[in-house]
Amino acid sequence: MTYLTVYTDGDTPGTLLRTEDTAEIATALKEIGVRLRHWRTVGGLDGAGQDEILAAYREEVAQVVAEEGYSFVDVAQLHPDDSPDWPERASAARNKFLAEHTHDDDEVRFFVAGSGIFYLHVDGKVHAVLCEPGDLLSVPARTTHWFDMGTRPDFTAIRFFHDDDGWVGDFTGDPVAARIPDYDTITADRAGA
Repeated sequence: MTYLTVYTDGDTPGTLLRTEDTAEIATALKEIGVRLRHWRTVGGLDGAGQDEILAAYREEVAQVVAEEGYSFVDVAQLHPDDSPDWPERASAARNKFLAEHTHDDDEVRFFVAGSGIFYLHVDGKVHAVLCEPGDLLSVPARTTHWFDMGTRPDFTAIRFFHDDDGWVGDFTGDPVAARIPDYDTITADRAGA
């Protein structure tokens, strides 16, 4: 289930909202031009590759592509493993997305498994959207945001793009991301609530 926390973006961020209510989340995100939809989830995809995952969601992917005109769809996934380089790979992947940035393209993600938080910085507020399996988040082009997958990344997501370049970020240089609670803090707070 999706979880939304809204913060002020000042030097000492304040919490304005915490909710798991689907209607309340959809309303709050709609106010900033972001869409959240939910798809059914398909089991039995642990360890599956891109082709198998896209095949399992063929109808849903085709519908989004037809509606929005995306030309490139892929699967991003990162799961803990026992390899000696796992901590370094996990840290590098996480750090790539932690600074505030924008894109010339929409950022559209469907969470097949695991979770991650999209932080949307709009109009003096930061909407931290914890996405989990079944969540399809559509962030409009040029929306300032960042993404946190936590210190132990564990997720699979289908990504949609309008061109074949895929993920290209334009970093803003704003240090706001360092002031807002991170993935590990938000998920721990939610579990303790």
